[in-house]
Amino acid sequence: MKLSDEALGAIMMALQKSLMEQSDIVPVLKAMEFVPDGPSQNELIIVNPPIVQIPKNQFKQEETKKATD
Repeated sequence: MKLSDEALGAIMMALQKSLMEQSDIVPVLKAMEFVPDGPSQNELIIVNPPIVQIPKNQFKQEETKKATD
């Protein structure tokens, strides 16, 4: 059995989220629900991918920093 492209993307988003929030990735991975998919049911998908939210002011801070450099 293999991970679907979507499942792999969800795992990468979990990694990005844990890096951005400086938090442990284990609870996010443990909460993921995998289900078989595809014609022969040989791929796994994740039905509850993590949600990554970027604060709006983070973009403004980066734009201001670039403008002053």
